[in-house]
Amino acid sequence: MRRILKHIVVWTAAVMLIAACASIGSPDGGPYDETPPVFLGSTPKPFALGVKEKRVTLEFDEFIKIEKAAEKVVVSPPQITQPIIKTSGKNIIVELDDSLKANTTYSIDFSDAIVDNNEGNPLGNFALLFSTGEQIDTFAVSGTVLNAQNLEPIKGILVGLHSNLADTAFTTMPFDRVSRTDADGRFTIRGIAPGKYRAYALQDANQNYRFDQKNEMVAWLDSLVVPYTEVRMHQDTTWIDSLTIDTIRTVPRVHYLPEDLVLLAFNETPTQRYLLKSERTALNKFSIFFSVGSDSLPLLSPLNFPEEDAYIVESSVDYDSITYWMKDTLAYYQDTLSFALTYEYTDTAGVLVPRTDTLHLVPKKTRSKILKEEAKKREEELKEREKRMKRGDTIPEVKKTEFLSIKIASSTSMDLTANLLIDFNEPITHYNDTAIHLFKKVDTLWVKEPYIFRQRPNQLMGYELLGEWRPDTEYKMAIDSAAFTGIYGLHTKKQETTFKFKTLDQYSTLYLTVQNARPGYTVELINGEKVVRRQRVEKNQADFYFLKPGTYHMRLFDDRNENGVWDTGLYETKEQAEAVYYFPGSIQTRENWDYTQEWNPTALPIERQKPDDIKKQKSDTKTRKSKNAEREEKKKKMQQGNAN
Repeated sequence: MRRILKHIVVWTAAVMLIAACASIGSPDGGPYDETPPVFLGSTPKPFALGVKEKRVTLEFDEFIKIEKAAEKVVVSPPQITQPIIKTSGKNIIVELDDSLKANTTYSIDFSDAIVDNNEGNPLGNFALLFSTGEQIDTFAVSGTVLNAQNLEPIKGILVGLHSNLADTAFTTMPFDRVSRTDADGRFTIRGIAPGKYRAYALQDANQNYRFDQKNEMVAWLDSLVVPYTEVRMHQDTTWIDSLTIDTIRTVPRVHYLPEDLVLLAFNETPTQRYLLKSERTALNKFSIFFSVGSDSLPLLSPLNFPEEDAYIVESSVDYDSITYWMKDTLAYYQDTLSFALTYEYTDTAGVLVPRTDTLHLVPKKTRSKILKEEAKKREEELKEREKRMKRGDTIPEVKKTEFLSIKIASSTSMDLTANLLIDFNEPITHYNDTAIHLFKKVDTLWVKEPYIFRQRPNQLMGYELLGEWRPDTEYKMAIDSAAFTGIYGLHTKKQETTFKFKTLDQYSTLYLTVQNARPGYTVELINGEKVVRRQRVEKNQADFYFLKPGTYHMRLFDDRNENGVWDTGLYETKEQAEAVYYFPGSIQTRENWDYTQEWNPTALPIERQKPDDIKKQKSDTKTRKSKNAEREEKKKKMQQGNAN
């Protein structure tokens, strides 16, 4: 009998195990569980008074986990030592290491860190409050943190309040109250006492709750924040079932305000100047890079190659990256180039002082290694030649002439706003204007055309040819032999290139009226975040001609200093970044159409302007719905496949 019972128990367990495995491996699955965990209670209780215990336990209705606790969970007031946060089944345990302050309201803000164990549904905007004294501070303020340059919601950035209204408090003292933003850039700071505060956002790299590193993203409000409450009436509906309403009551509800704070965060332009790196990517050139630019070139003093006329300099506009093209082959054939570099350097006091470094640069491929590779290649070519000779193949004698490389960006469908771009792979020492010819095709004849040939701004090896381009017209550029001579004596060979411009009916025109425009307003047509066209607003108008058919979004920035580019801010002088606005929709253009559009950049709150379809930071709710939709689509396809 015992043996029979034993067999029954074993077979029952096996059947249950198989059923469980089958359930887990269900091929078609089901819809995602989108219900977040439910908070059941805690020790201490929410809004408890006179709390002395530094261990906090929270209980939920299902197994849960904490995602990125160190990044998302914030204890307020800020803790010098990070609390220990862990899960145990359906519980979360928080152990505070710092001593609790007397008569202080504490909040543990979990943001969206608490998720269920199966589908990862977050319990968003969740916090626990308690007090070590006999009263609890219940004011709260809310808002959004956006990237000042592109209005992207910033996830996980620290937001804090200072009751000390001095400007230096942000750089020298930790916050009084803190929170973090969720995936939508939203935050709520709780447990605030009545009073006046300054609000800040900080990408706190060293986690000390103060702005003391220049590379930290930062934001602040120019106006003071005064928390208050307001009672509003809301409709409360009671249902008999999912279709039948029982009663609708109008009930009062407390709102904690302000709830629409907007902080625009940015990284300040770096001011600390130092040598980032130096490299020699090829025998004939080497480059040096600085953390920030300067108004002059550094002083280079060669140690093992001639100083006079030794190189040609290629640099960025502000000299933060500089490449030196060596002229003398005997000099750059050396395995090591040595020189002293004197440049401006920011010392510990923040002052620019001269500094000299001695650099020894070795190329990735030395001259000896290159010669070995060339010898090996010649040997292989010789062996191949001998094999062909034995087979009796005819081997023509070909004398190779090496020419200067030239790249011409032309096509049979060029934009009327474009010019013919010409690039070289080494600096040009000489070119002959009379050796360049431009022709326009009239019927079947090529007619000579005037042109301008010039070096492109800030491009040592880039040139352009400008003409009086006409739509639906074919052009030809002819270059005579030896028109261009490079730094190493090579010249270009004779060549021709033809190109044709699009017809007018292949374009559209956008006539944009910007309401209440200020001097400096500049509109950008963008594709994603790529700027396609840029136009200054003049007399409330910004018109875009010769637009390709497509879908565009519009961004506007207030170019206060009228330098043509968006500029960041500076906390030291309390200068905010230049304001940015987004047109809340898209502009779709078609061939041979004209469009008229009016835009009031301040009509919508700034946090509601950027269209969702070009946001990179997606809401967690939308992401979960998208995953659920994908899973349902896969399920349908599998079912259709099984049916077939």
